[in-house]
Amino acid sequence: MSTAKAFTVNVEVVEDGHTTDARASITIGGDELVGEGRARRNPEDPDLPVIGDELAIARSLLGLARKLGEKVDEGIAAYEGHEVHVSI
Repeated sequence: MSTAKAFTVNVEVVEDGHTTDARASITIGGDELVGEGRARRNPEDPDLPVIGDELAIARSLLGLARKLGEKVDEGIAAYEGHEVHVSI
């Protein structure tokens, strides 16, 4: 029998001048995991905020993926009794 699960990733984006910060978070197994990302626009580049948003969000999601991978490593290591590194 299969079981469907759904998880929600929240992404918050804050622009401040030439800097855009993003924070991606998920709650799983009772723990909140967070990834953060930042994009900085070169003052000589055109003002295209969506690109800064996309870059900051991508970086925050990559950070979140790393945190999830670490959580997997820790869970398997606790079961196996030795250090584990899962490829993601």
